[in-house]
Amino acid sequence: MGTGLILGIESSCDETAAAVVRSGGEVLSNVVASQMEMHALYGGVVPELASREHLRNIVPVVREALRAADVSADDLDAIAVTAGPGLAGALLVGISFAKAYAFGLEKPLIAVNHLEGHIHAVLMERHGASAGGLLALVVSGGHTHLYLADESDGSWRYRNVGRTVDDAAGEAYDKVAKLLGLGYPGGPWIDRLSAHGNANAVPFRFISINRGTEEDPSFDFSFSGIKTAVLRYVDTHGMKAAIDARRAALARIEQPSLKDVLALCDAETLDLIASFQHAVVGNLVRQTLAAAAHFGATGIVVSGGVAANRALRARFAEVAAERGLSVAFPGASLSTDNAAMIAAAAWPKLRHGEFAGADLNATPQLRLG
Repeated sequence: MGTGLILGIESSCDETAAAVVRSGGEVLSNVVASQMEMHALYGGVVPELASREHLRNIVPVVREALRAADVSADDLDAIAVTAGPGLAGALLVGISFAKAYAFGLEKPLIAVNHLEGHIHAVLMERHGASAGGLLALVVSGGHTHLYLADESDGSWRYRNVGRTVDDAAGEAYDKVAKLLGLGYPGGPWIDRLSAHGNANAVPFRFISINRGTEEDPSFDFSFSGIKTAVLRYVDTHGMKAAIDARRAALARIEQPSLKDVLALCDAETLDLIASFQHAVVGNLVRQTLAAAAHFGATGIVVSGGVAANRALRARFAEVAAERGLSVAFPGASLSTDNAAMIAAAAWPKLRHGEFAGADLNATPQLRLG
């Protein structure tokens, strides 16, 4: 198995990333080429543009990952790549490169589920800690899932016990931010602005969703309703003119600061933002803790782009401590899409010889568990 060096490649959405990780826990390099500024012009990710940028970035990103890790391609023990879920064209760029690279180097190719990668973004930082009884919340712009994660003889198994039935939480953040005339991506803006409003000003509510049975419940999420509720609030409170003015003003500022945006938001807008975040965070925490109680989980891991949200981290830490549960989040560099998490998730597969064949293809709707 050599020295346990795995090159990870991630291209599921709008980040072209490559990383070298040793034995699933030691990050030697983690390089990300972001397309955020380009997609911000369109208010969201444009799949065709994302694929084109991946083609442009994949070779230099991999070269930089190897250089930063101070290793050569021959030193690698395996090549790992995201096989799904994600955008079909974007995934194909990473997969095509990884297949050719692995073939040319005569190295094993390992296919990794993007969602499993997010879970291992946390697990790799608690390397050697107990792996039993974990409940994982993966929450991002494209996903909101709950998994029971269990390790046996070095292999991981996952059981999906909850998911969003419509929008992902991060998607709701971005859509509400766009509706209110804020920048893209919207999650960071809402998180920062919410501290300046009254979180109890607008009483948003979530309906209970359970597609399971009493013996085998599901702990599902739905975020389309709160997005619609924000839209109705904007309409009934005559906020559209102010939103249009804010959007136009921010478009004239190349890199708006928090001070710039605050100056363009009145108290009613800030209260609406704070109430939205308070409701979404509350729903994520309630459903996760309900699942943890039902399944007897002893620890919770929270990962994905929304895991960087300060209010979410604070609320989870507070409530988990009250219930005697451990809760872990990834570091800032591992919260959003990256390749180190892909290489980390590939390590158990390398140890057990779980390799992909030459027929590996993109699976945009790939499931985990």
